[in-house]
Amino acid sequence: MSLRINHNMSAANAHRNVVNNSNAQSKTMEKLSSGLKINRAADSPAQLQISENLRAQASGLRQSIDNSEMAISLMQTAEGALEEVSRALIQARQLAVHAGNEGANDPNMLEADQSELNNILEQVNRIATSTQYGHNYLLDGSRSGNGVTTGDNLEFVDGSTEAHSSGVGGYDININNAATRATHSGTTALTQGTIDAGEQITISEGGRTVNFLTEKGKSVEQTLNDLETAIGDAGLNIDLMRPYPPGTSSGVPQAITLRHREFGSEHTFQAASNTAGLVSSVSNIDELVANGTDVAGEINGEQATGRGQILTGDPGADTVEGIKIRYTGETTPVGGNAGTVTFSQNSLTFQIGAEANQFSEYSLGSIKTNDLGRGEANSSNFDSLAQISVLNSEQAQDAIRVIDKAIQEVNSSRGEMGAFQKNNLESNLNYLRIAHENSVSSESVIRDADMAEEMATVHT
Repeated sequence: MSLRINHNMSAANAHRNVVNNSNAQSKTMEKLSSGLKINRAADSPAQLQISENLRAQASGLRQSIDNSEMAISLMQTAEGALEEVSRALIQARQLAVHAGNEGANDPNMLEADQSELNNILEQVNRIATSTQYGHNYLLDGSRSGNGVTTGDNLEFVDGSTEAHSSGVGGYDININNAATRATHSGTTALTQGTIDAGEQITISEGGRTVNFLTEKGKSVEQTLNDLETAIGDAGLNIDLMRPYPPGTSSGVPQAITLRHREFGSEHTFQAASNTAGLVSSVSNIDELVANGTDVAGEINGEQATGRGQILTGDPGADTVEGIKIRYTGETTPVGGNAGTVTFSQNSLTFQIGAEANQFSEYSLGSIKTNDLGRGEANSSNFDSLAQISVLNSEQAQDAIRVIDKAIQEVNSSRGEMGAFQKNNLESNLNYLRIAHENSVSSESVIRDADMAEEMATVHT
C-alpha cells in the first residue's frame, strides 16, 4: 500500500462521484418539478428541435381550430340573414299572386299590395346593408368579387374566389358570336280561308303543350291574338312575334313567327300545323326548331365559355377564372371588342390550416334588391327585384317571375353556404382536432417526463 502526501486521489474520486450524483439528483428534481424531461437544449439537442417543431405545429393547429369555429359562426350569421330574406320574398310572391287576381281586385287593393311590397323590398335592402360579423359587412356585396363594365350591352354578373383583381384599365372583353334564341317562321301565311277551314296548331316547349284550333269567322288578327293568349295560358316560354303597332288590316294574311324567350343552346321547341308550311314543313308532323346559340368570346384574352348570354372565364384561366359577364347585344360588335370589365377581388379568406397557404376563400354576393332577379325576361321590363310593381295584372305576372328568380338566387346562395360550411369548415375542423390531438401526443412522448420513472431513480 502506497502513501502519497501531495495528491489525495481517494478524496478526488469521492468528490467527483459526489458532484456527479448531485448533478444527477438536481436534474431528476428539475424534471419532477417541471414535468419535462427536456428543460434545456443540452438535455437532448435533437429531441429538443423535434419537440419545438411539434409544439409550434400544435399551437398553429389550436389556432386553426379557433379560426374554423369563428368562420362557421360567420357563415351561420350570413345564412340566418338569408333565411329572413327568403321569408320576405315568399311573402312578396304571395302579394304578387294576390295582385294577379285582376277580376276580384280594385285599385285600392292593388295600391295596398304595392305599399306592402315596397316595405318588403326595403326590408331586404336593410338586411343586405346591416348584416355584419364584427366590422365585416356580409351581404352588401363588399365581400365578393366586384366588377364594373364599360361598353354597350355589357353587364357584370359575378366573380369567383379564383379570379384576380384587374389593373386600372380592366380586362378586355372580346365577343366572337352573340347569343341567339331558337326562332322559327312559317313559309305559308295564315289566311282567312285557312282559319275558316279549322286549322290546328300544336306547340310544345319545356314539357308543356298547347293545342290551338282556329274558329271560323274570326279574322287573322283576332286568331293571332287568341294564339298568343293560348301560348301564355299554357305557360310556354315562347313569344309570338308580331309587328307593333300592327301595320296591316285585320284580314291580311300573316306569317307565323315563334321565338323562344331564353337565349342559348339549351332552349328549343317543337311546332306542327295541319297546313304544310304554316308552322311545320310537313303537315301534322312536329318540327324541332334549331336550338339557339350561346355567346362566344374571351375575357382578357383567356378562354371563356358561353351559356346563353353569360360568358364565364374557364377553370384554369390565369386571371379571369369564374368571372361572369352578360352580353345582351344581338349582334357581334365591330372588331369583336365589346368593352372592358374592371374587377376587384374582395372575397373572404379563412386561415383554416397550421401552415402557409392552408386557407379557404368564399365570396358572399350582394342580396340588395338591385342585384336580385336580374336577367329574367318579362314584358314589363323589370331589370331587377327593385323595380317590380303589382299595380296591374300584367305587372303582377312579371313580378312573380322576377321574385321566383330572386328566391332561386337566395336559395342557391344558402345551399352554397351550407356546402362550404359542411364540406370545408366543419369537415376540416374534425381533421384539425384529430391532428392537434396527435401533435400534442407526439410532443408529450418526446418532452414530458415520466414521473414514476424519475421518482424511482436512485442516485447514490
